[in-house]
Formats: sequence, structure tokens, C-alpha cells
Amino acid sequence: MTTQPALSMRGIDKAFLGVPVLSSVDLTVEPGEVHVLVGENGAGKSTLMKILAGVHSADAGTIELGGRAVSFTHPAQAQNAGVASVFQEFNLLPELTVAENVHLGREPRRRGRIDRRAMNDATATGLADLGVDDLSPTAKVGSLSVAHQQITEIAKALSQGADLICMDEPTAALADAEVALLYRLIERLRERGVAVLYVSHRLREIFDLCDRITILKDGRLVESVATTAITPDQLVTKMVGRRIEAQFPPQSPDTAIAEVRLRIDGGGNDYVDGIDLEVRAGEIVGLAGLQGSGRTEIAEAVFGITPFTRGTIAIDGRDVRISRPRKAIAAGIALVTEDRKAQGLALRQSVKANARLVLDANARVHSRQRPTRIRGILSSLDLVARGDDQEVQFLSGGNQQKVVVAKWLAAEPGVIVLDEPTRGIDVGAKHKMYSVIRSLAAEGLAVLLIASELIEVIGLADRIVVLHDGRIAGELPGGATEQEVMAYATGRRSS
Repeated sequence: MTTQPALSMRGIDKAFLGVPVLSSVDLTVEPGEVHVLVGENGAGKSTLMKILAGVHSADAGTIELGGRAVSFTHPAQAQNAGVASVFQEFNLLPELTVAENVHLGREPRRRGRIDRRAMNDATATGLADLGVDDLSPTAKVGSLSVAHQQITEIAKALSQGADLICMDEPTAALADAEVALLYRLIERLRERGVAVLYVSHRLREIFDLCDRITILKDGRLVESVATTAITPDQLVTKMVGRRIEAQFPPQSPDTAIAEVRLRIDGGGNDYVDGIDLEVRAGEIVGLAGLQGSGRTEIAEAVFGITPFTRGTIAIDGRDVRISRPRKAIAAGIALVTEDRKAQGLALRQSVKANARLVLDANARVHSRQRPTRIRGILSSLDLVARGDDQEVQFLSGGNQQKVVVAKWLAAEPGVIVLDEPTRGIDVGAKHKMYSVIRSLAAEGLAVLLIASELIEVIGLADRIVVLHDGRIAGELPGGATEQEVMAYATGRRSS
């Protein structure tokens, strides 16, 4: 007996205001298959997912679930048909418990009242079926980690009878240990015959986890291919038209590594200790290490969020005391944080307003100079936006990150700390951000780079400082191998 696909989409077209976004796209997902949707920003991934979720209606084409034709005009219709969507912004009520969220609107009742014992027991059984034993049905969702909120969403979907779960960047906000938990969870879904379709930009995750890959480019299907039949290099080439080794632009011939701009001697606090570190003008120094090794903690200490309580910091040869961020800014230090939406941008304000946030808070130049400076910076970063008045929330992730960088460049820093500067942006946008980082060094800034993806540190840094348990475990030249970095990061090798 032939098994029907869990999902079959054929000839899907969609246009907004006459502009085609999807053109004749086909997608098939089998039961128990983990299927990833990839492509640059603007490729049509989100639109296709939203059509499947009932947020948008297709202009043309057909959708079948388990061989049965469906057509959605509302998310509730998709949900009732067995399609669940887990977006980056979870659809949960934080003041309610896990069980209350899982059964919201479908609470078991006894004698006209909600049967909380039955609801909690059913939730506990569902979590146990997923192999989750550290999440209480009575825990308030607002107190949970991102990973456990994600699990709650998945448990809710399964309790509603979902045969297909769609996930948008499921690991984007997770720590390494939480990613491992999600891997195990997805494996359980696969074993149960639940189809999983999701969007991801992480190459390692794609090849670790997925059975098949569907590649979109400019709203059209490039190829659907088994993961075993394509290499990471081939995948990148199909997505953006360049080989993986060409991702990292070479150092500009105009780059001159000069005097020390940032020096830390014996830096320490409750999180890191014995930090001796130098970054020179024109130099990119990468901080590598496992989750919790102290990378972000060093960035936050340098910027005065959690200051060093031991040791000294010098900027351009002058000792400075960085006790809070305002003092760091005054000393010429900038910090691009890893969570641009929560910490870096005012999403409902314009590009122009965001680009001058630092200047408005810490005026160092006459206000009449600001518009000209900011326009020049945005232009140099190749920002793609409708105009300076466009709200930042409507920009792609890569362009949002450029606005974050622009607001700091407007303050003319001498040292810029980049914490996960490419998190949550697609492969093409990453390449553009790499060019921006190279140009910052060429302009004489001292760049301290933190990235979880080792290939970024190896491909961009002139030197790599590796951390382990809050201390510097060793230093390597740029271009070192992943094995060499991991030997220090895991404590197998020490200086």
C-alpha cells in the first residue's frame, strides 16, 4: 500500500500588490520526514509557510494533506486540518501554566467545570511521550526558558492532532544544550510519523538533522534534494550563486594593523578571570569557545554591562574605568549585541531614528552634522530599504543588522565588539555582513568578534582567542582548523 505524502503543494503562486513573491512552487513532505526550506531573504520561504498556516491564501495552485485537498483562509482551518506552526514569536499566554496553554480552548471538563487533574495528567503523558521529563505541567509559561516554551508549543500541536509541524528558525534563540534537546525532540516526532517542515539558515544543523532540502530563490523552486545527495558547498552555490569558500572576503590591501586600541590586563569578575587581551587598529580578533565559556561575558565587561572588578582596561594606551555602558561609549567602545530585536533596535521607529539612537543619547557632534553623517554611513553599508523613514521592523534581518552597526558607527568608535553579528540572517546577507566587518577593520577600527559558528571566526579573524570555563585557554592564528580551536575550547589542550 502506497503511503500518501503528509503534504503536497503544487504550482503555488502568490503576489502582493501585483509583485510576484512565489511562482509555480512545488513542495512535498513525507510522513516522518524532517524537511528544511532554505533560501536567501526574499526567496519566498516565509510566504510559503504562511500559506500553509492559513495566514495567506495562494493565488493559484493546490494543497493536499495526506492525499486530501485543502484550502485555508484562516489559521484555525489549518490547525483543524492537522497543520501546526511554531514561529519565533510563540503563541503562548505567559500567565497560564503549561497544561493550560496546551489545552487552551479545549479544556477537559467534569460536571461543567475544568478538570485540572485530567488536564495536567494528559499534559504529563504528552510530555513523557516526547521524552521530556524536566517540564512540569503546572509551571507558568512565563517562567520557562525559550527551549521549554518551544516544547510547550510542540506538545500543544500534538495534543491537537497535528500531523505536520512547521518551525521557523527553531534553534535561533537556543543555547547549545537546548539545541541538543530540540534534536532529540525532532527525532521523537520522526519516530511517531509526524512530518516536520522548517526554515533554517544553519548549515551544520541542516545536514545533521534533515532528510530532504527544498531550495527557493527569488520565489521559484530551485531543487528539492535528499540531504545525502548534496554538499554544503553545493547548497550554498544553489542558494546564492557562490561557493562556500568564497563566503569570506579577503583582507583589504588597505588594511594596516597598527597600534593597540584595546588592552585588557588581568580582567576578571564573577564570570571570567585572568583575561589578558589586545586588539589592534585594523585587526579582527575572534573570541571562540563553547556556550558559557565566557565570550559574551567579556563583551559585556568591556562595555560596562557587567564590569570587570579586577584588572585594567586601556583604550589607545590610556587607562579607563568602564563601570557602565555610557562610560564605554565615551571611551569610544561600541557593542553590537547578539539579540538585535530586543537589545539593538526600536522596531517601530524609522531607519533614520534608529541610526541616530546612540548620537541622540550621547551627543558628541553638533546635531546639524548628524543627518549627513548617518546618510553616508547607511549608504556605505549598502542598506536596502524603501527610505530613511521606513520602520525597521519591516526590513530583512540582514538589513536590520546593518542599521544596528550604523547607529554605532555614527558615534565614531575606535573599538567595536560584535556579538553574533550574523545570527538569524540568511547566507547571502551573511556574506554582506562579512564584507562590512572587513571594511570596519580597513577603516582602522579594532574589531572583537564573537560567533558560535566556528567557520565565521576562522574565516574572518586575524587571531583567535579561545576560552574555556571563563579563562583564556589558548590563542591561534586566523585560518586555524576547527579541530585546533575545539582542542582548546574543550580543555583537551592548554597554552
